[in-house]
Amino acid sequence: MGRRWQDGPGRLVVDRGDGTPLALPLEIATSYRARTKGLLGRDSVDGAMLLSPASGVHTFRMRMPIDVAYLDRRLRVVAVRTMLPGRLGRPRLRARHVLEARAGVMAGWGLVAGVTVRVDPDADAAVR
Repeated sequence: MGRRWQDGPGRLVVDRGDGTPLALPLEIATSYRARTKGLLGRDSVDGAMLLSPASGVHTFRMRMPIDVAYLDRRLRVVAVRTMLPGRLGRPRLRARHVLEARAGVMAGWGLVAGVTVRVDPDADAAVR
């Protein structure tokens, strides 16, 4: 189930299990340069950032703590962790993509292990 996205904006759709999907702003980073930079040097992020392909991350030179969700090939959440600046995250064997967001927001979005998300690379897609 290969996915080919391009660097740029999009939206992340989370099925929270109650029949009302949550759509969030998403930055997609697929090139080596965009993945390497990620959220480094930023004070905040609007929504989330998707790093693909990726199975692990670090927070060296980050200015803020972040939530990290590891996704498998089918975009199912394998694990969610909160990382403080200056940490090295353990790679997840089944992870193929990583979502990063401001610390504490993923629980509110309903992102827990087992939840499947959808990535819509359409920048013009409506976000609620």
